[in-house]
Amino acid sequence: MTDTSGLSRRGLLGAVAGATAATALSTPAWAADDQRPGAVRPPALDKYDRQIVNGISSDRALQHLKVLSEQIGPRIGGTVSEKRAADYLAGQLNRFGYRTRLEPFPVADKFTAQIGDLRNLLPDDICWQAGAAPGGKLNVTVQGPARDVGPATAPVWPADVAGAVVLADDTAAARPGFVAEAASRGAVAVILLPADQVFPRRASAFSPSGLTDAPIPVIGVAQVQKRLLREALAVVTSLPLSIGTTAHRSLISNNVIGERRGKGSNAPIVMVSGHYDTVIGAPGANDDGSGTVLTLELARVLAKLPTEATLRFALWGSEEQGLIGSRYHVAQLAQDQRDRYRAVFQNDMVATSWDPAIVYWLLSFDGLANTATNAVRASGQRLGYDAQLVGPVTRGASDHQSFQEVGIAAANFSWRGESSPALLEPPYHSPEDTIAKNVSLERLKVSMELIGTAAYAVARRR
Repeated sequence: MTDTSGLSRRGLLGAVAGATAATALSTPAWAADDQRPGAVRPPALDKYDRQIVNGISSDRALQHLKVLSEQIGPRIGGTVSEKRAADYLAGQLNRFGYRTRLEPFPVADKFTAQIGDLRNLLPDDICWQAGAAPGGKLNVTVQGPARDVGPATAPVWPADVAGAVVLADDTAAARPGFVAEAASRGAVAVILLPADQVFPRRASAFSPSGLTDAPIPVIGVAQVQKRLLREALAVVTSLPLSIGTTAHRSLISNNVIGERRGKGSNAPIVMVSGHYDTVIGAPGANDDGSGTVLTLELARVLAKLPTEATLRFALWGSEEQGLIGSRYHVAQLAQDQRDRYRAVFQNDMVATSWDPAIVYWLLSFDGLANTATNAVRASGQRLGYDAQLVGPVTRGASDHQSFQEVGIAAANFSWRGESSPALLEPPYHSPEDTIAKNVSLERLKVSMELIGTAAYAVARRR
């Protein structure tokens, strides 16, 4: 087993047993031969499927998810929070008996902000992280009453702007002039509010660009944060806020890889994976805490089951910045390693509780069937889910793309709206991507059964 003595395992390793959540979800309780929720018929499982479905624990997966999305929260590529999550994941894989390593790579600087509510008037069931402008004042904390001046293109300035935190509807072209005027009037910070997106999309937090040496902090919030700030201002006469900004520089992100070698030095490779990083302002319970804990739980279940193939479990860093972690990993693979891959099962957003997300999509970068999609479709048939599996259809934008770009059989699997795989739940990339607001343990368990039985079937073959 690879030496992981440098990993920060103390503290979070014990958290799996002791983590507490803001909400309690009921644990799915179906027997191996019971018809699953939404399935068209009872399952017809073979003895190998039973080893997987009887071994899976939704409770264990949920405890991992609490650590990632509630104790750690947003896991921005290369920041301390992402590294904390990487160490936790590596510690878990190491405990399961895998040869575990971190695979580091450099990523770009990040700029974050934290909104504090000095009177505890804002809801505390969402994340209040936001993006900071790299061209604004960084590594500072300021305080002041909130003042909403309307659109940045035509602000209505109150008399008491001095010492205030100014809110304005953002327009990129108006940013430099608006921020300069706010600062000249004595504002201590500016909160830029995004335009609402078309349902079911909601705008994410953002790090405003286009500024140079602004003398005050400037931050960009998410659509839900904008709504809650304005709702509070509509009913209270004073909303004092604190705004803290942080520049994260010289960053190193990490992939987390666990491996159990198969039979022979050139054994084929089967990989199960997810990405564990998030966008700014999102706790990432479904995107992609769900795929991450699926990967961890299947690693635990498969750890003691015999396979011909080498098993690899990968948690990718910095996916949200453009598949950086998985592309870095693939670039390091020699051709003889690439040739050994039978299938990569990428899991991205596999547990949303959004009601319209009734289709389990098989997503292939080239739109064609391959070993991964075929195995999951076969598992879906055995589990009684024929009607809810759609695909393969063409779609990249997750880490399967990095493998398919070099000819490795891979696919992404995800619960999404039935009309299109682009139909994602409203909490996507938002502060509301929490366990309470965006996770179904039933969908998570079905996903674990589908991928677990499929991966085991492929890994058993000679």
